Amino acid sequence: MAKTQKAGRTHRGSTTGRYMPAEATGRYTRPIPKDTRTSAAWYGPLCIGLLCLGVLLLVGNYLSFLPGAVSPWYLASGLVAIIAGFAMLTRLR
Repeated sequence: MAKTQKAGRTHRGSTTGRYMPAEATGRYTRPIPKDTRTSAAWYGPLCIGLLCLGVLLLVGNYLSFLPGAVSPWYLASGLVAIIAGFAMLTRLR
């Protein structure tokens, strides 16, 4: 007598699969609680400082308050400082 097989996929002794919870198989990592995800105390003031420094460089360049003549390097460094400040603010928690 020949054994009859059921149609479909069979799992021989497998303990993984869709019937086990994801935590048991190691495929799930719990999210970090929101109260533990905080930025350092110096991070916020550094962001604001970069924004203010960038604005001061731009204004000082156009009003000729900075040493030397009006320079495109002051303009570039002011814009980089502002962009860095905004980029850091997007990561502030």
